[in-house]
Amino acid sequence: MRTFLALNLPPSVRDALFEHTAAVRAAAPLATWVARENLHLTLQFLGDVDEERVAAVETRVREIAATHRRFTLDIGGAGAFPNLGQPRIVWMGVASDPRLELLQHDLELGNESLGFPVEGRAFRPHITMGRIRVALPAAERQALVAELRGCGFRERVTVTSVDLMESALGLGGSRYTVLAGAALGEET
Repeated sequence: MRTFLALNLPPSVRDALFEHTAAVRAAAPLATWVARENLHLTLQFLGDVDEERVAAVETRVREIAATHRRFTLDIGGAGAFPNLGQPRIVWMGVASDPRLELLQHDLELGNESLGFPVEGRAFRPHITMGRIRVALPAAERQALVAELRGCGFRERVTVTSVDLMESALGLGGSRYTVLAGAALGEET
């Protein structure tokens, strides 16, 4: 099964983000937009994993999560990878936070011992909102950039758990299912 580790957003925050970015989606109808219920922050993509290894990952993630405390994320500021001039991934930003970076780092290193590779680039926290697989017409790209620059969405979210997720591809797009949740420790 295709798996990844994520911080899932509370439904109210997902709804607010989705509603607030309606104009962004309307500006680029050729993009493939992430469904409201799939909005999340990916910590580590694990790829195809057999059920036996999933149990080992679940155990490892719970061990690591228990060593971290709950913290707050600041969400806001929209953009695109690699850049606004050539948008391929449209994202909502997540402010850099040492607690988030340490959690992601510890998960990645912990899973390395289970045979998962360490990402070869710096962790850039974001919530993927859409993917652009074809070159956008100039007017559509300009409209998208204007909407991203003007997007004023801001939210604070308390992170309480890390979720091991399954991604199942289907005709209507990906469907994400929580396989296991790993609670973070209480705030100090």
